[in-house]
Amino acid sequence: MKGFTLTKAAVVAATAFAAAAPAFAQSSVTLYGIVDDSIVYQSSQTNLAKTNPGRSNVKMASGIWAGSRFGLKGAEDLGGGNKAIFQLESGFDINSGQQQFTNAMFGRQAWVGLTNPGYGTVTLGRQYTSYYTLLSPYSPTNWLTGYFGAHPGDLDGLDTIYRANNSVVYTSPKFYGVTVSGSYSFAGVPDSVYQGSTWSAAIQYQQGPIGGAVAFSRINNAANGGGIYNSSSTTINSTAATDGSGQPGVSAVTAGYQRAQAQQRFAVAGGYQFNSAWDISVTYTNVQYIPGVNSLFTDEAVFNTAGTVLHWKATSAWDFAAGYSYTWASKANGINDAASYHQFNLSQYYSLSKRTGLYALEAFQRANGNTLAVPSGTTANRQTAANATIGDGFQSAPSASRSMFAAGVGIIHRF
Repeated sequence: MKGFTLTKAAVVAATAFAAAAPAFAQSSVTLYGIVDDSIVYQSSQTNLAKTNPGRSNVKMASGIWAGSRFGLKGAEDLGGGNKAIFQLESGFDINSGQQQFTNAMFGRQAWVGLTNPGYGTVTLGRQYTSYYTLLSPYSPTNWLTGYFGAHPGDLDGLDTIYRANNSVVYTSPKFYGVTVSGSYSFAGVPDSVYQGSTWSAAIQYQQGPIGGAVAFSRINNAANGGGIYNSSSTTINSTAATDGSGQPGVSAVTAGYQRAQAQQRFAVAGGYQFNSAWDISVTYTNVQYIPGVNSLFTDEAVFNTAGTVLHWKATSAWDFAAGYSYTWASKANGINDAASYHQFNLSQYYSLSKRTGLYALEAFQRANGNTLAVPSGTTANRQTAANATIGDGFQSAPSASRSMFAAGVGIIHRF
Protein backbone atom coordinates (compact mmCIF):
# COMPACT_ATOMS: atom_id res chain seq x y z
CA MET A 1 0.00 0.00 0.00
CA LYS A 2 2.86 2.35 0.66
CA GLY A 3 4.16 1.95 -2.89
CA PHE A 4 0.70 2.59 -4.30
CA THR A 5 0.31 5.74 -2.17
CA LEU A 6 3.61 7.16 -3.41
CA THR A 7 2.73 6.44 -7.02
CA LYS A 8 -0.65 8.07 -6.64
CA ALA A 9 0.94 11.13 -5.05
CA ALA A 10 3.39 11.41 -7.93
CA VAL A 11 0.57 11.32 -10.46
CA VAL A 12 -1.34 14.00 -8.59
CA ALA A 13 1.77 16.20 -8.38
CA ALA A 14 2.52 15.79 -12.07
CA THR A 15 -1.05 16.70 -12.99
CA ALA A 16 -0.94 19.79 -10.81
CA PHE A 17 2.37 20.86 -12.36
CA ALA A 18 0.99 20.46 -15.87
CA ALA A 19 -2.03 22.56 -14.99
CA ALA A 20 0.21 25.28 -13.61
CA ALA A 21 2.52 25.29 -16.65
CA PRO A 22 2.53 28.62 -18.55
CA ALA A 23 0.00 28.74 -21.41
CA PHE A 24 2.47 30.59 -23.65
CA ALA A 25 4.43 27.39 -24.33
CA GLN A 26 2.08 26.67 -27.27
CA SER A 27 3.34 27.13 -30.83
CA SER A 28 2.27 26.08 -34.30
CA VAL A 29 3.79 25.78 -37.78
CA THR A 30 1.68 25.31 -40.93
CA LEU A 31 2.77 24.07 -44.33
CA TYR A 32 0.56 25.45 -47.10
CA GLY A 33 0.58 26.02 -50.82
CA ILE A 34 -1.14 26.57 -54.16
CA VAL A 35 -0.69 24.64 -57.39
CA ASP A 36 -2.21 26.42 -60.40
CA ASP A 37 -1.84 25.67 -64.11
CA SER A 38 -3.63 26.82 -67.26
CA ILE A 39 -3.66 27.08 -71.05
CA VAL A 40 -3.63 30.65 -72.40
CA TYR A 41 -4.36 32.10 -75.83
CA GLN A 42 -2.93 35.48 -76.85
CA SER A 43 -3.99 37.14 -80.12
CA SER A 44 -0.68 38.95 -80.73
CA GLN A 45 2.75 38.70 -79.11
CA THR A 46 6.02 40.57 -79.54
CA ASN A 47 8.72 41.79 -77.11
CA LEU A 48 9.22 45.11 -75.34
CA ALA A 49 11.66 46.34 -77.99
CA LYS A 50 9.15 45.39 -80.75
CA THR A 51 11.85 43.58 -82.70
CA ASN A 52 9.68 40.49 -83.24
CA PRO A 53 6.64 40.48 -85.56
CA GLY A 54 3.32 40.01 -83.83
CA ARG A 55 2.00 36.45 -83.85
CA SER A 56 -0.79 34.71 -81.94
CA ASN A 57 0.32 32.25 -79.30
CA VAL A 58 -1.13 29.34 -77.32
CA LYS A 59 0.92 28.45 -74.24
CA MET A 60 0.80 26.92 -70.79
CA ALA A 61 1.09 29.34 -67.89
CA SER A 62 1.57 28.70 -64.18
CA GLY A 63 -0.16 30.62 -61.42
CA ILE A 64 -2.89 32.46 -63.34
CA TRP A 65 -5.68 32.51 -60.76
CA ALA A 66 -3.19 32.60 -57.88
CA GLY A 67 0.57 32.25 -58.03
CA SER A 68 1.84 28.69 -57.56
CA ARG A 69 3.68 28.55 -54.23
CA PHE A 70 4.48 26.69 -51.05
CA GLY A 71 5.26 28.16 -47.67
CA LEU A 72 5.62 27.86 -43.94
CA LYS A 73 3.97 30.12 -41.41
CA GLY A 74 3.92 29.90 -37.67
CA ALA A 75 3.27 31.52 -34.34
CA GLU A 76 4.46 31.06 -30.76
CA ASP A 77 2.42 32.28 -27.80
CA LEU A 78 4.69 34.44 -25.61
CA GLY A 79 2.03 35.23 -23.00
CA GLY A 80 0.13 38.41 -22.27
CA GLY A 81 -1.43 38.35 -25.75
CA ASN A 82 2.00 38.56 -27.40
CA LYS A 83 2.99 36.20 -30.22
CA ALA A 84 6.10 35.68 -32.27
CA ILE A 85 5.17 35.10 -35.93
CA PHE A 86 6.95 34.27 -39.16
CA GLN A 87 6.28 33.41 -42.80
CA LEU A 88 8.49 31.92 -45.53
CA GLU A 89 6.95 31.63 -49.01
CA SER A 90 8.45 30.37 -52.26
CA GLY A 91 6.97 30.80 -55.74
CA PHE A 92 7.54 28.39 -58.60
CA ASP A 93 6.56 27.67 -62.19
CA ILE A 94 4.68 24.37 -62.24
CA ASN A 95 5.47 23.79 -65.94
CA SER A 96 9.24 24.05 -65.58
CA GLY A 97 9.85 23.61 -61.86
CA GLN A 98 11.87 26.84 -61.78
CA GLN A 99 11.83 29.32 -58.91
CA GLN A 100 9.71 32.41 -59.44
CA PHE A 101 12.61 34.68 -58.48
CA THR A 102 16.25 34.02 -59.38
CA ASN A 103 18.49 33.39 -56.35
CA ALA A 104 15.53 33.89 -54.01
CA MET A 105 14.06 30.66 -52.69
CA PHE A 106 11.63 32.57 -50.47
CA GLY A 107 11.21 35.51 -52.83
CA ARG A 108 7.47 35.82 -52.33
CA GLN A 109 7.72 36.44 -48.57
CA ALA A 110 10.32 36.02 -45.85
CA TRP A 111 9.69 37.80 -42.57
CA VAL A 112 9.57 37.48 -38.79
CA GLY A 113 7.85 39.66 -36.21
CA LEU A 114 5.77 40.23 -33.09
CA THR A 115 2.04 40.79 -32.75
CA ASN A 116 -0.33 41.82 -29.97
CA PRO A 117 -4.10 42.32 -30.38
CA GLY A 118 -3.95 45.58 -28.45
CA TYR A 119 -0.83 47.13 -29.96
CA GLY A 120 -0.60 45.79 -33.50
CA THR A 121 1.99 43.92 -35.53
CA VAL A 122 5.63 44.65 -36.42
CA THR A 123 7.38 42.48 -39.04
CA LEU A 124 10.88 42.55 -40.57
CA GLY A 125 12.09 41.04 -43.86
CA ARG A 126 11.04 40.79 -47.51
CA GLN A 127 7.32 41.52 -47.59
CA TYR A 128 4.46 43.50 -49.03
CA THR A 129 4.33 47.23 -48.43
CA SER A 130 1.57 48.87 -46.41
CA TYR A 131 0.35 50.41 -49.68
CA TYR A 132 -0.47 47.01 -51.14
CA THR A 133 -1.70 45.28 -48.00
CA LEU A 134 -4.44 47.77 -47.08
CA LEU A 135 -5.55 48.35 -50.68
CA SER A 136 -5.64 44.65 -51.61
CA PRO A 137 -9.23 43.90 -50.40
CA TYR A 138 -10.48 46.24 -53.15
CA SER A 139 -8.01 45.28 -55.89
CA PRO A 140 -9.34 44.16 -59.29
CA THR A 141 -7.06 41.12 -58.99
CA ASN A 142 -9.27 39.46 -56.36
CA TRP A 143 -11.73 38.19 -58.97
CA LEU A 144 -10.12 39.08 -62.31
CA THR A 145 -6.62 37.81 -61.29
CA GLY A 146 -3.38 39.74 -61.57
CA TYR A 147 -2.31 37.93 -64.75
CA PHE A 148 -5.39 39.12 -66.69
CA GLY A 149 -7.09 41.68 -64.46
CA ALA A 150 -4.40 43.95 -63.01
CA HIS A 151 -4.48 47.42 -64.49
CA PRO A 152 -2.28 47.61 -67.64
CA GLY A 153 1.22 46.46 -66.74
CA ASP A 154 0.23 46.61 -63.06
CA LEU A 155 1.71 50.09 -63.16
CA ASP A 156 -0.13 51.04 -59.94
CA GLY A 157 1.10 48.01 -57.96
CA LEU A 158 -2.30 46.59 -56.97
CA ASP A 159 -1.06 43.09 -57.76
CA THR A 160 1.69 41.41 -55.73
CA ILE A 161 4.82 41.97 -57.83
CA TYR A 162 6.06 44.92 -55.75
CA ARG A 163 7.60 43.20 -52.73
CA ALA A 164 10.30 45.10 -50.86
CA ASN A 165 13.52 43.79 -49.31
CA ASN A 166 14.80 44.87 -45.89
CA SER A 167 11.39 46.10 -44.80
CA VAL A 168 10.01 47.08 -41.42
CA VAL A 169 6.20 47.12 -41.42
CA TYR A 170 3.84 48.21 -38.65
CA THR A 171 0.09 47.57 -38.85
CA SER A 172 -2.26 48.71 -36.11
CA PRO A 173 -5.19 46.79 -34.66
CA LYS A 174 -8.60 47.64 -36.10
CA PHE A 175 -10.16 50.45 -34.05
CA TYR A 176 -13.80 51.33 -34.84
CA GLY A 177 -13.22 49.86 -38.30
CA VAL A 178 -10.01 51.81 -38.93
CA THR A 179 -6.58 50.25 -39.54
CA VAL A 180 -3.37 52.19 -40.24
CA SER A 181 -0.07 50.87 -41.51
CA GLY A 182 3.37 52.15 -42.43
CA SER A 183 6.43 50.53 -43.98
CA TYR A 184 10.04 51.47 -44.64
CA SER A 185 12.63 49.48 -46.59
CA PHE A 186 16.33 50.09 -45.96
CA ALA A 187 18.58 50.01 -49.02
CA GLY A 188 21.82 50.29 -47.07
CA VAL A 189 23.51 52.57 -49.63
CA PRO A 190 26.50 54.28 -47.94
CA ASP A 191 26.14 58.01 -47.24
CA SER A 192 22.46 58.09 -48.29
CA VAL A 193 19.23 57.47 -46.39
CA TYR A 194 16.95 57.51 -49.45
CA GLN A 195 18.77 55.97 -52.44
CA GLY A 196 17.17 52.61 -53.16
CA SER A 197 14.73 52.85 -50.24
CA THR A 198 10.97 52.26 -50.36
CA TRP A 199 8.36 53.64 -48.01
CA SER A 200 4.60 53.69 -47.84
CA ALA A 201 1.67 54.61 -45.60
CA ALA A 202 -1.99 53.59 -45.73
CA ILE A 203 -5.26 53.84 -43.85
CA GLN A 204 -8.22 51.49 -44.26
CA TYR A 205 -11.82 51.58 -43.07
CA GLN A 206 -13.90 48.39 -43.04
CA GLN A 207 -17.22 48.15 -41.24
CA GLY A 208 -20.17 46.02 -42.30
CA PRO A 209 -20.82 46.02 -46.05
CA ILE A 210 -18.67 49.08 -46.82
CA GLY A 211 -14.92 49.59 -46.88
CA GLY A 212 -12.19 51.69 -48.39
CA ALA A 213 -8.52 52.62 -48.25
CA VAL A 214 -6.17 55.47 -49.12
CA ALA A 215 -2.47 54.78 -49.62
CA PHE A 216 0.79 56.32 -50.83
CA SER A 217 4.14 54.77 -51.70
CA ARG A 218 7.51 55.91 -53.00
CA ILE A 219 10.20 53.71 -54.55
CA ASN A 220 13.66 55.28 -54.89
CA ASN A 221 16.22 54.10 -57.41
CA ALA A 222 19.52 53.13 -55.78
CA ALA A 223 21.38 54.53 -58.79
CA ASN A 224 22.10 58.20 -58.11
CA GLY A 225 20.37 60.35 -60.71
CA GLY A 226 18.33 57.43 -62.03
CA GLY A 227 19.42 54.71 -64.45
CA ILE A 228 19.42 50.92 -64.34
CA TYR A 229 17.98 49.51 -61.12
CA ASN A 230 20.60 47.44 -59.29
CA SER A 231 20.60 44.99 -56.39
CA SER A 232 20.61 47.81 -53.81
CA SER A 233 17.12 48.90 -54.88
CA THR A 234 14.74 47.43 -52.32
CA THR A 235 12.02 46.44 -54.82
CA ILE A 236 14.39 44.42 -57.01
CA ASN A 237 13.16 40.87 -57.78
CA SER A 238 16.53 39.43 -58.76
CA THR A 239 19.69 40.47 -56.97
CA ALA A 240 21.72 38.65 -59.64
CA ALA A 241 20.50 40.92 -62.45
CA THR A 242 22.83 43.78 -63.40
CA ASP A 243 20.94 44.96 -66.50
CA GLY A 244 17.79 46.12 -64.71
CA SER A 245 15.82 43.00 -65.64
CA GLY A 246 15.12 42.33 -61.97
CA GLN A 247 13.02 45.50 -61.71
CA PRO A 248 9.31 44.69 -61.27
CA GLY A 249 6.52 46.38 -63.18
CA VAL A 250 8.34 47.01 -66.47
CA SER A 251 5.81 46.69 -69.31
CA ALA A 252 4.90 48.27 -72.63
CA VAL A 253 3.14 50.97 -70.59
CA THR A 254 6.18 52.06 -68.58
CA ALA A 255 9.23 50.60 -70.40
CA GLY A 256 10.30 54.03 -71.61
CA TYR A 257 10.41 55.32 -68.03
CA GLN A 258 12.05 52.34 -66.30
CA ARG A 259 15.22 54.30 -65.44
CA ALA A 260 13.36 56.82 -63.32
CA GLN A 261 14.98 58.34 -60.26
CA ALA A 262 11.84 57.49 -58.29
CA GLN A 263 8.31 56.14 -58.60
CA GLN A 264 5.38 57.49 -56.58
CA ARG A 265 1.92 55.96 -56.24
CA PHE A 266 -1.25 57.35 -54.72
CA ALA A 267 -4.41 55.24 -54.59
CA VAL A 268 -7.99 55.43 -53.37
CA ALA A 269 -10.08 52.27 -53.37
CA GLY A 270 -13.36 51.08 -51.93
CA GLY A 271 -15.97 48.39 -52.00
CA TYR A 272 -19.59 47.74 -51.15
CA GLN A 273 -21.40 44.42 -50.60
CA PHE A 274 -25.03 44.72 -51.64
CA ASN A 275 -25.94 41.25 -50.32
CA SER A 276 -24.48 37.74 -50.11
CA ALA A 277 -24.46 37.44 -53.92
CA TRP A 278 -23.37 40.86 -55.24
CA ASP A 279 -20.49 43.21 -54.44
CA ILE A 280 -18.63 45.97 -56.25
CA SER A 281 -15.18 47.59 -55.93
CA VAL A 282 -13.78 50.80 -57.41
CA THR A 283 -10.24 52.17 -57.64
CA TYR A 284 -8.45 55.34 -58.67
CA THR A 285 -4.66 55.56 -58.84
CA ASN A 286 -2.12 58.21 -59.76
CA VAL A 287 1.39 57.01 -60.64
CA GLN A 288 4.40 59.28 -61.22
CA TYR A 289 7.74 58.37 -62.79
CA ILE A 290 10.22 61.05 -61.69
CA PRO A 291 13.30 61.60 -63.88
CA GLY A 292 16.94 62.02 -62.90
CA VAL A 293 19.93 63.07 -64.97
CA ASN A 294 20.46 59.47 -66.14
CA SER A 295 16.84 58.52 -66.77
CA LEU A 296 16.75 59.20 -70.56
CA PHE A 297 13.53 61.20 -70.17
CA THR A 298 13.24 64.75 -68.91
CA ASP A 299 9.66 65.40 -67.77
CA GLU A 300 7.73 63.68 -64.99
CA ALA A 301 5.46 61.03 -66.50
CA VAL A 302 2.03 60.67 -64.87
CA PHE A 303 -0.42 57.80 -65.33
CA ASN A 304 -3.99 57.91 -63.98
CA THR A 305 -6.21 54.84 -63.80
CA ALA A 306 -9.86 54.42 -62.84
CA GLY A 307 -11.45 50.99 -62.65
CA THR A 308 -14.33 48.95 -61.29
CA VAL A 309 -15.17 45.28 -60.74
CA LEU A 310 -18.63 43.75 -60.27
CA HIS A 311 -18.68 40.30 -58.61
CA TRP A 312 -21.65 37.91 -58.60
CA LYS A 313 -21.72 34.74 -56.50
CA ALA A 314 -24.45 32.99 -58.44
CA THR A 315 -24.47 29.77 -56.39
CA SER A 316 -22.35 28.15 -53.71
CA ALA A 317 -20.12 26.79 -56.48
CA TRP A 318 -20.18 29.49 -59.18
CA ASP A 319 -18.55 32.95 -59.12
CA PHE A 320 -18.60 35.46 -61.98
CA ALA A 321 -16.95 38.87 -62.33
CA ALA A 322 -16.69 41.66 -64.88
CA GLY A 323 -14.32 44.61 -64.84
CA TYR A 324 -13.30 47.70 -66.76
CA SER A 325 -10.38 50.11 -66.35
CA TYR A 326 -9.22 53.22 -68.17
CA THR A 327 -5.61 54.41 -67.97
CA TRP A 328 -4.44 57.72 -69.38
CA ALA A 329 -0.95 59.27 -69.42
CA SER A 330 0.08 62.91 -69.17
CA LYS A 331 1.38 64.97 -72.07
CA ALA A 332 5.12 65.10 -71.45
CA ASN A 333 8.54 64.40 -72.99
CA GLY A 334 7.44 65.77 -76.36
CA ILE A 335 4.33 63.57 -76.57
CA ASN A 336 1.15 65.51 -77.37
CA ASP A 337 -1.03 62.49 -78.14
CA ALA A 338 -0.49 60.79 -74.79
CA ALA A 339 -1.12 57.06 -74.39
CA SER A 340 -4.40 55.67 -73.06
CA TYR A 341 -5.62 52.12 -72.43
CA HIS A 342 -9.14 50.66 -72.26
CA GLN A 343 -9.24 47.20 -70.63
CA PHE A 344 -12.23 44.85 -70.32
CA ASN A 345 -12.21 41.65 -68.22
CA LEU A 346 -14.46 38.67 -67.51
CA SER A 347 -13.90 35.73 -65.14
CA GLN A 348 -15.72 32.53 -64.28
CA TYR A 349 -14.83 30.24 -61.37
CA TYR A 350 -16.33 26.87 -60.41
CA SER A 351 -15.55 25.27 -57.05
CA LEU A 352 -15.12 21.51 -57.25
CA SER A 353 -14.44 21.54 -53.50
CA LYS A 354 -13.19 23.98 -50.84
CA ARG A 355 -9.65 23.49 -52.13
CA THR A 356 -9.99 22.82 -55.85
CA GLY A 357 -11.51 24.93 -58.61
CA LEU A 358 -11.78 25.35 -62.37
CA TYR A 359 -11.65 28.79 -63.97
CA ALA A 360 -11.85 30.68 -67.25
CA LEU A 361 -10.68 34.23 -68.01
CA GLU A 362 -11.13 36.60 -70.94
CA ALA A 363 -9.70 40.08 -71.53
CA PHE A 364 -9.48 42.69 -74.26
CA GLN A 365 -7.43 45.86 -74.33
CA ARG A 366 -7.23 48.76 -76.75
CA ALA A 367 -4.31 51.19 -76.60
CA ASN A 368 -4.28 54.64 -78.18
CA GLY A 369 -1.80 57.50 -78.50
CA ASN A 370 1.98 57.44 -78.09
CA THR A 371 4.53 56.70 -75.40
CA LEU A 372 8.32 56.37 -75.05
CA ALA A 373 10.13 53.32 -76.39
CA VAL A 374 12.54 51.15 -74.41
CA PRO A 375 15.72 53.14 -73.50
CA SER A 376 18.51 52.58 -76.00
CA GLY A 377 21.17 55.01 -74.84
CA THR A 378 19.70 58.17 -76.31
CA THR A 379 16.77 60.47 -75.63
CA ALA A 380 16.26 61.25 -79.35
CA ASN A 381 13.43 59.80 -81.49
CA ARG A 382 12.02 57.57 -78.77
CA GLN A 383 8.35 58.38 -79.35
CA THR A 384 6.43 55.28 -80.41
CA ALA A 385 2.87 54.01 -80.71
CA ALA A 386 1.40 52.59 -77.52
CA ASN A 387 0.98 48.81 -77.58
CA ALA A 388 -1.70 46.81 -75.78
CA THR A 389 -0.52 44.81 -72.75
CA ILE A 390 -3.19 43.09 -70.66
CA GLY A 391 -2.83 42.84 -66.87
CA ASP A 392 0.64 41.94 -65.61
CA GLY A 393 0.90 38.47 -67.14
CA PHE A 394 1.93 39.81 -70.54
CA GLN A 395 4.49 42.39 -69.42
CA SER A 396 7.40 40.95 -71.39
CA ALA A 397 5.17 39.77 -74.24
CA PRO A 398 2.83 42.64 -75.24
CA SER A 399 0.78 42.85 -78.39
CA ALA A 400 2.53 44.01 -81.57
CA SER A 401 -0.45 46.29 -82.25
CA ARG A 402 -2.82 48.58 -80.39
CA SER A 403 -5.29 45.76 -79.67
CA MET A 404 -4.98 42.49 -77.79
CA PHE A 405 -7.33 39.67 -76.81
CA ALA A 406 -6.42 36.91 -74.36
CA ALA A 407 -8.26 33.97 -72.83
CA GLY A 408 -7.32 31.16 -70.49
CA VAL A 409 -8.71 28.07 -68.77
CA GLY A 410 -7.12 26.39 -65.77
CA ILE A 411 -7.29 24.44 -62.55
CA ILE A 412 -6.17 25.47 -59.06
CA HIS A 413 -5.64 23.37 -55.93
CA ARG A 414 -4.86 24.69 -52.48
CA PHE A 415 -3.30 22.68 -49.66
